[in-house]
Amino acid sequence: MSSLYSFGIGVGTKNSRGDWLEVFYPVPLLYPTKELGSIVTSSLGVQSGDIEPTTDQLLALYSALNYRGHTDLAKSVKVLLESNRPVSVTLLTSDTAPCSVPQAYLKLHLLSHRLVKPHQTDLSGIFGVLKNVAWTSAGAIDIEELPGKLLQARLDGKPLSVDCVDKFPKMVDYVVPSGIRIADTSRVRLGAYVGEGTTVMHEGFINFNAGTEGPNMIEGRVSAGVFCGAGSDVGGGASIMGTLSGGGSMVISLGEKCLLGANSGAGISLGDRCTIEAGLYITAGTIVTLLDAQNRISGKAKARELSGHSDLLFRRNSLSGAVECL
Repeated sequence: MSSLYSFGIGVGTKNSRGDWLEVFYPVPLLYPTKELGSIVTSSLGVQSGDIEPTTDQLLALYSALNYRGHTDLAKSVKVLLESNRPVSVTLLTSDTAPCSVPQAYLKLHLLSHRLVKPHQTDLSGIFGVLKNVAWTSAGAIDIEELPGKLLQARLDGKPLSVDCVDKFPKMVDYVVPSGIRIADTSRVRLGAYVGEGTTVMHEGFINFNAGTEGPNMIEGRVSAGVFCGAGSDVGGGASIMGTLSGGGSMVISLGEKCLLGANSGAGISLGDRCTIEAGLYITAGTIVTLLDAQNRISGKAKARELSGHSDLLFRRNSLSGAVECL
């Protein structure tokens, strides 16, 4: 029997040259059963990679799934059979770096469907794989083809609205996880892991390969690579340094029940029940004055030495300007 890491069958958009721009996988699967893996690979005649299946291949897959009792997946295949849109089937035998747009989108779907958490799937090189796309009211459009599409839309009396130009689309155009609120949906990218009970307010932002355990209140920036534990809140204008925003290879996370005050920032990991006061940005190199239980100075340390510790309060002394930690 065939063993797969992940499998997805979806519908997507291509440019005029036949290159994939994006793919929507309605039911991405992680570690499908060996029986299901064998059904898929034998029906399609391929063991791994991504293909654009023929009608005969889809019919064979639909019949096999229906016969073996995988009715929900069979229904998805039947819907795609009746469509004239490009269909993509992606089969990953192991968790390796994506080497195509369909593979990259399947991995982003795994994250936003809460099948894997940030850093639990290999996204190495994803920026080089994904294309920069104009996301419009008519869907994804190749940047080079956008001027012609804009003109044609005007001539047809149906002007296009270009929402953004980016490699990553907004998450909710592909999946809306249960039990969440997002005030401005453009501020959560596909590939974000948004846990049950999370609220993302208007100025909140969650990047791909980042997210929240839930419940959480996000009014600031959760950068790429960052994960926030249950009950932690990111205040208005606050920021957590990510692997793409100065953190380098350092993986930064917040533990449970932490608070980043308004306009504060974290460049180190926090354990549980930590607070950074409003307006204070802690980077790895920040010199911190350590205070004991009686508020007496007990030493100094660089903030990186406190990374991951629990029950800490970071504040700035309003008289001396020193950064202190209780």
